Amino acid sequence: MATTNPLQFIQQVRSEVSKVVWPTRREVFLTTVMVFILSALTAVFFALVDIIIRWGLETVLTTFG
Repeated sequence: MATTNPLQFIQQVRSEVSKVVWPTRREVFLTTVMVFILSALTAVFFALVDIIIRWGLETVLTTFG
């Protein structure tokens, strides 16, 4: 196992962090909005599927039950 002294480790970390391309405020805002929109659409989709399945089961159970 290789050992690295703390000073060298910090220098390596700073070097790697400087390579990171951070998103702009606009990019963060747009991706956040997209997550909320897609979450809402997914919730509506699954609510509709749930309603359709419930309606189908109620129909089958009242017809044959």
